[in-house]
Amino acid sequence: MWFKNLLIYRLPAPWAMTSEQLEELLAEQAFTSGSSQEMQTQGWAPPRENGGLVYGLGGNLLLNLRTEKKLLPASVVNQVAKAKAQEIEEQQGFKPGRKQMKEIKENVTETLMPRAFSIQRDTRAWIDTMNGWLVLDASSPTKADEFLQLLNKSVERMPMANLHVEISPATAMTEWLARDEAPANFTIDQDTELRSSGEGRATVRYVRQSIEADDVRRHIDAGKQVTRLAMTWTDRISFVLTESLAIKRVAPLDVIKENTDSTGVNDDERFDSDFTMMTGEIGKLLADVVEALGGEKKD
Repeated sequence: MWFKNLLIYRLPAPWAMTSEQLEELLAEQAFTSGSSQEMQTQGWAPPRENGGLVYGLGGNLLLNLRTEKKLLPASVVNQVAKAKAQEIEEQQGFKPGRKQMKEIKENVTETLMPRAFSIQRDTRAWIDTMNGWLVLDASSPTKADEFLQLLNKSVERMPMANLHVEISPATAMTEWLARDEAPANFTIDQDTELRSSGEGRATVRYVRQSIEADDVRRHIDAGKQVTRLAMTWTDRISFVLTESLAIKRVAPLDVIKENTDSTGVNDDERFDSDFTMMTGEIGKLLADVVEALGGEKKD
């Protein structure tokens, strides 16, 4: 249930959209498995098994984009195409040219497609309609772009914007390390990355290693800025903050796990409980991250 990587966007607060209204809008782009000749298909799928396209609880909405791709390695296509080209060369007395070779590969691909394996990948998003958060559980901008493109296609004039803060994450993280002092409610952990903005973009990484303030100051004096910093929030959630304001490697700590009692509950009750816990904790985390970065910058 817990999101692992947070890409954060802003919506109007409150956002007047119910789960029923959003479900109706997403229905036109619901996921269906592709035909034997389609390399990729995408659409909205239930975030909870046997549920609707939108899961809603207490003003929080959960969405799920499903992507299905056919696995047809280029090496397989090239191998079969090469054998086919040799057959054609024997028949016509000369090697196929570039145009003919392209046609051979296209025909081979079309022939092999029905036998290709399919894999499915889900990208989930949480919408906090009361506080105006849209948070994607995505590890890369490419996955986020896929999600947002279909969301904008499904919801006309989606009122979404990037999150902007007064202090850039790189500037703030560099200052925290230079002063050896984390902002309120946070502690600094043992993973960090510093990178130079010069042509060589020299990079220094600390992985599960104590970060000595003097060493960090030398790197900062040499022109490097912190681009990734592992932190813990109120002893409840560990994460890595990046220079792009993405929050990665999100993990609930023992104090949260101990408060989650799943004894004697069914799957639906456990899903509700986990979703409520996750949205409540991450919502508070986001508010404190924004405050630590000088507050939200308004257009």
